[in-house]
Amino acid sequence: MTLADHLEDRQAENRLRTVLITLFAVAAVVLVSIGLYGTISYLGRTRRREVGLRLALGAMPRQIVNRFLLQGLRVTLIGCAIGFAVGVAVTRLVADMLYGVSAFDPVTYAAVLLLMAAVAFSASLFPAVRAVRVDPTQMLREE
Repeated sequence: MTLADHLEDRQAENRLRTVLITLFAVAAVVLVSIGLYGTISYLGRTRRREVGLRLALGAMPRQIVNRFLLQGLRVTLIGCAIGFAVGVAVTRLVADMLYGVSAFDPVTYAAVLLLMAAVAFSASLFPAVRAVRVDPTQMLREE
């Protein structure tokens, strides 16, 4: 067996571990994104009557959209702060399994936080725009 083959075999376990951790991390981010989008979108859909009433009373559509966005981003910021704290606390457990990346990689943390903020923004914006397009008289008749 050549030295290169021997070194390749020694690194195979580390590479496999890194690939598995990466796949699990991507799956976790996708699941969190779907859950966050679904939760915030559901909260927006349940407030359609409230939005219709506010529109009937003279609220500006822009104010309603801003309220939805702020509510979604507030919840997301709280979740990101908790997730960041837990992530920093748990890095010691996975530091030995990381290959070629530091446990305190600021780029990774920033990317995940930006992804969560983007998901929360879109999850808040779409239901807000949908709710603002509702005819206020139709909402009042439904009650």
